[in-house]
Amino acid sequence: MIPQDFIDQLLSRVDIVDVVDRYVPLKKAGQNYLACCPFHKEKSPSFTVSPSKQFYHCFGCGAHGSAIGFVMEYQGLSFVESVRMLAEQMSMPVPEVRSANPEATRAARERAVSLEDLLDRAAQFYRQQLKTAPVAITYLKGRGLTGEVAARFGLGYAPAGWQGLAEVFTDYQDARLEEVGLVIANDEGKRYDRFRERVMFPIRNQRGAIIGFGGRVLGKGEPKYLNSPETPLFEKGRELYGLYEARQAIRDKNRVLVVEGYMDVVALAQYGVGYAVATLGTATTGEHVRKLLRHADDVYFCFDGDAAGQKAAWRALENSLPFLVDGKALHFLFLPTEHDPDSFVREFGAERFEERLLTDSLPLSVYFTQELTRRVDMESPEGRAHLVKLASPLLAQIAAPALGLIVKKRLAELAGVTLDELDLLTGQGRPEAPRGRREYKLPEKSQRRDVTPIVRRQIRWLLMNPTWAVDVAIPDSVLLTDEAACFAMLAERLQGYELAPSTGQLVESLRDTPYHALIDSILNHALKEASEFAEPDEADREGFREGVTRLWRALNDAQLDELKLKSQHEGLSPEEKRLLWALLLSRAQAGGPAGS
Repeated sequence: MIPQDFIDQLLSRVDIVDVVDRYVPLKKAGQNYLACCPFHKEKSPSFTVSPSKQFYHCFGCGAHGSAIGFVMEYQGLSFVESVRMLAEQMSMPVPEVRSANPEATRAARERAVSLEDLLDRAAQFYRQQLKTAPVAITYLKGRGLTGEVAARFGLGYAPAGWQGLAEVFTDYQDARLEEVGLVIANDEGKRYDRFRERVMFPIRNQRGAIIGFGGRVLGKGEPKYLNSPETPLFEKGRELYGLYEARQAIRDKNRVLVVEGYMDVVALAQYGVGYAVATLGTATTGEHVRKLLRHADDVYFCFDGDAAGQKAAWRALENSLPFLVDGKALHFLFLPTEHDPDSFVREFGAERFEERLLTDSLPLSVYFTQELTRRVDMESPEGRAHLVKLASPLLAQIAAPALGLIVKKRLAELAGVTLDELDLLTGQGRPEAPRGRREYKLPEKSQRRDVTPIVRRQIRWLLMNPTWAVDVAIPDSVLLTDEAACFAMLAERLQGYELAPSTGQLVESLRDTPYHALIDSILNHALKEASEFAEPDEADREGFREGVTRLWRALNDAQLDELKLKSQHEGLSPEEKRLLWALLLSRAQAGGPAGS
């Protein structure tokens, strides 16, 4: 983790207008700046950047965040990578994670840079060797590739011979060559190149640095594809081949295609389908899915239609469930068994391939239910009971609330039970109270004092105007939960600053807190009009102050309602009685009817 005080300092020195303008030309529009959103297609600009709030928001697709958030989304970088990029531009050295051994940390960073340099030198060697390797050139031309695409992906060739890399590295005994997977040392201590007589595919991280290689054998030989091993730079479960090269195409189409092989990615790019990436000899992981959904709203998985392809697809679905997001979608396409994406696009062309991708792929929700029902006998009660059993652990993992509900409704329908019954059977519902036990029920939501609209409005005001935190005094008698607790937390946090932060700084400071998702949701739903970014006047601030008063009164009254109802039907504990009297006293002091 990077210290929060450094992130605050970085955001106080970075101007979000300058950051965004490097990638998306901005035009002045009153106090703010406008552009067409880089994250979705639009004809009229709805992407707004506020210099006073140091925050951006698209009123079309809802994308929003600080300068760090923009770099993360636009460049597809991690949080740490984005901070480092901005810090480098500002000539600000990033403090290391609070380490007990700063020297060791610094040495590790320097070693990582030197390891990247080794891989880059090896890649240059492989590219040079390709120019004088007729067998490799013939193979690539036979797959329909041009020199332009080969250069774009940095393709190369590892020649025959046990120590070809000795031409590049005079110290072939350098232990780092083994550390990055270029060289293997056998049990007798003899060293030799890992990659020999293979077409080489450099694997880049999202900064464009080479972190590993994939090698494709020419002719017969095993394994057909050979990947770099896990190294300090390369973790197969986190990286995707071709993602760096596909970034612009993914942004343009707002979709990304996941295939199984390097040649699939390169061949699709050759034919104009530039938004494809590949997993690196491993099943699709949750980290892959998380990264892909950060780049596009639609993720397509393309697998062979055979048993192995079906197994890989289901594994991808299982691993994706905890990372699903409402508003984003996963799709699954199965090609005929005689084709992979490479052969299909070469035989039928890109237009036919994309048509099939968009029309024949199954949404995750459909594939989910189809695959589960295929595994059981849906004509028998026992089979439908088995369906519920199979679905139960999977439903519990679906992170997208709306999608999860829709999938549950469909499964309940197929199993012949109600949604409430399915919740009970899968352990997600509340069991009925034992007979003979007296219960009390709160009024329906429509009859209760609902404070949600008030508190969400107050949170939005405070996020957009952090200096207003001085107007918030939190009463001791009010029990704070959910959104109200979030509002109180924001106020207390802001009151602890000597100098109020910008909106961008405030939102970034909440990134890893339990309230991050709630705040993100509030911003997404509250910021619907461009006027939200206008500078507030004194009347707006007075409305905020009045809103604080109404919020505390509404919370007070709602808790009184609940405690009175419980007192009538079940009785109160000593602590609840004390709370009831405190709330009644607070209402009386505020001028309300204390005995009501």
